[in-house]
Amino acid sequence: MNIEIWNTDQAVVAELGRRLTRCRLSMGATQAALAFEAGVSKRTLERIEAGQSVQFVSLVRVLRALRLVENLEALAPAEGPGPMELLRMQGRPRQRASSARRTAPAPKAEDGGG
Repeated sequence: MNIEIWNTDQAVVAELGRRLTRCRLSMGATQAALAFEAGVSKRTLERIEAGQSVQFVSLVRVLRALRLVENLEALAPAEGPGPMELLRMQGRPRQRASSARRTAPAPKAEDGGG
């Protein structure tokens, strides 16, 4: 199942639990071993994998143990600099273009013939 905006909260949590279970199994870890590494109880990990409600910090700990915590960056990316900050970083913008500098014309060679 794809996690989409029209899925219910319960459906999203259940799918997330299924995906985390697959990740754990692909690592070859037991629930007890992963729970220990994550610093959560085995019951908490069972609840996450069953799609039940848990504290967010417990989910983050499990994601860290599964080496997936970096994926939270895509969930809530860091905000970039605002427009005023961008202007400050550029320095003072030019107000005018300089005119072309006039150079004196090169002296013409005079013909010596007459």
